[in-house]
Amino acid sequence: MNTFVRTTSANKDFLHLISYLDAELTIRDGDEYAFHAQYNKTDTIKHVLVAYHKKSAVGCGAFKHYDDHTAEIKRMYVSPECRGLGIATALLTHLEVWAHELSYTHCILETGEKYPEAIALYQKKGYNRIPNYGQYTAVKSSRCFKKELI
Repeated sequence: MNTFVRTTSANKDFLHLISYLDAELTIRDGDEYAFHAQYNKTDTIKHVLVAYHKKSAVGCGAFKHYDDHTAEIKRMYVSPECRGLGIATALLTHLEVWAHELSYTHCILETGEKYPEAIALYQKKGYNRIPNYGQYTAVKSSRCFKKELI
């Protein structure tokens, strides 16, 4: 059974999980890692979700304020041994519900062309590709998405 806990970026399980996320991103992003890492700091993230499977922390996701109507999804990760169990889909759903409860009407996010599994997840969940936004505008490998929250 999976449980999902709303918390903050100070949560020790979240910090542990993002250390694994950052290690994976370092390998997969290669030379682009340093650029993206500067925008993945957790000090501005107040809304964090940690997923537990059989009482172990196995996944996380977060969102932060982008503008008065939009939350930006950040730090999505599921440990390799738990991928394929629907945890990422559930994390994203819970994050969207939470953002909607806080009166956000849209979610946006950025991922990269090297993450086809993430792109497939976001498209499956109703996210539509948009022009790259903010710091990602000139990044050719970035893929940005947006979803209206109902």
